[in-house]
Amino acid sequence: MAIRPILTVPNPILKEKSLPVERVDDDIRALMDDMLETMYAAPGIGLAAVQLGVLRNVIVMDLAREDEPPAPRFFANPEILESSAEVASFEEGCLSVPDVWDDIERAARVKIRYLDYHGNLIEEWADGLYAVCIQHEMDHLEGVVFIDYLTRIKRSRAVEKVKKGVAERNRAKKSSRVAAE
Repeated sequence: MAIRPILTVPNPILKEKSLPVERVDDDIRALMDDMLETMYAAPGIGLAAVQLGVLRNVIVMDLAREDEPPAPRFFANPEILESSAEVASFEEGCLSVPDVWDDIERAARVKIRYLDYHGNLIEEWADGLYAVCIQHEMDHLEGVVFIDYLTRIKRSRAVEKVKKGVAERNRAKKSSRVAAE
């Protein structure tokens, strides 16, 4: 397993659509393992393969609280079969849009189908944080980032904040390398 770099906005790869997985094999499981390790290190609760620059329909998530044991979940080719008419608003953030949070309205409940880590076909209902997270991550597979739901002004501010943060982190890394030499 390896921790991989997470792409941030405005990287154009994040706007691309991901491709279906033919089957869950050792290569896809290795990708899922890397994604999970990357997500935990970030730290986050969900990650789509496209956020690592891999255009495949693969998602990982773990919604366990800090005081609970890890409960990783793996999704290949997830799809929403049904959505509730009821909506819920949650404050969302994203590893590809660090330090930006905003309220997003989504279906309160969704019925999903996907292949798990072993290639088993699963159908289940998701609600609460699970419903929000799966919809958020599935948006990534379609080239949609949560800030795409915001007003143009809020979206622009978010992208500028991320660019500034990335530039500051890069300067700090460069300074620490120079100091180490």
